[in-house]
Amino acid sequence: MGAQILILDGGLGTSLEAKYGVTFSRATPLWSSDLLVSSPATLLACQKDFGDVPVDVLLTATYQVSLDGFAGTRNEAFPDGIGASAVPQFLDAAVAIAQEATHADASVALSCGPYGACMIPGQEYSGKYDAAHDSAAALEEWHRHRMQLFGAIADVGSRVGYVALETIPRLDEIIAMRKAVASTPALAHLPFWTALLSPGDAMTLPDGSSIEAAVEAMLDPKLSASVPWGIGINCTKVHKLDALLRIFESTVAKMVDDGRASSWPALILYPDGTNGEVYNTTTQKWELPAGAKAHDRGPWEVQVTEVVKATQDRGKWPTIVVGGCCRATSDDISHLKGHLLG
Repeated sequence: MGAQILILDGGLGTSLEAKYGVTFSRATPLWSSDLLVSSPATLLACQKDFGDVPVDVLLTATYQVSLDGFAGTRNEAFPDGIGASAVPQFLDAAVAIAQEATHADASVALSCGPYGACMIPGQEYSGKYDAAHDSAAALEEWHRHRMQLFGAIADVGSRVGYVALETIPRLDEIIAMRKAVASTPALAHLPFWTALLSPGDAMTLPDGSSIEAAVEAMLDPKLSASVPWGIGINCTKVHKLDALLRIFESTVAKMVDDGRASSWPALILYPDGTNGEVYNTTTQKWELPAGAKAHDRGPWEVQVTEVVKATQDRGKWPTIVVGGCCRATSDDISHLKGHLLG
């Protein structure tokens, strides 16, 4: 019997831009989370597009949440920015909107991006952080403070089914985020996943670390009391997935064989929905690199389905959670679900 398949949603920020005409800039330092402040109704409509697929798991609009991001968000209601005391109401709203957008049997996943996602411009694709956050200890402290904000959401343990630690570009940050979850009582008991990205041509993290080392950092129980329910890859080109997954599988197999992992975790896959474009942090647009041509590898959902089916056939992962990241629309997710589940 093959792995259980669960359907995840797609790219929230890019869907807000493409379908709802939302624009993001340095004036919206919360990026997609800005909709929690500026237009909750628009956010609900966009998330409901995915909820109506229907998906099994829907991510909250909290990927870029930070106290600095709220402090830099100014409008008529908050001309001087949003202070820490006002932040909990918006985080509560993020969960409530995700709950309202999904069907009764779906789960909400609390989205937690890396520190780089909260920088201006974002640096999750490079992992190059400012000096104040360029160490394991500093990252752990920053994530711990942010997890405390999430942990203070009312009844978070019963309203949220998963915690998603996403788009992690650095080896030290994988460990820092795991430790931050472990130190937050309201979240520590929840199943969570860690997802790395590999945006370049090499089979490495953005910081240059090997995928083998990253998988070990995700699962090694000696590194944190919290061991993830699932591990995976997001915001990465589809054509890289098969090779990356084979590295994942060989590394997990070794860890299970030598006792460093007690069993196989779930696999989480949500590659970006692009056709060769990359995000330009200067222009803040998705662009084809100079001299590059759009890939012609067939429809996105067909490519992802082929990867998932091949992985499922190898019979290692008990559960595969699959969706899309940047530029994957609700239509894309619906088509993917049709191909995977019929």
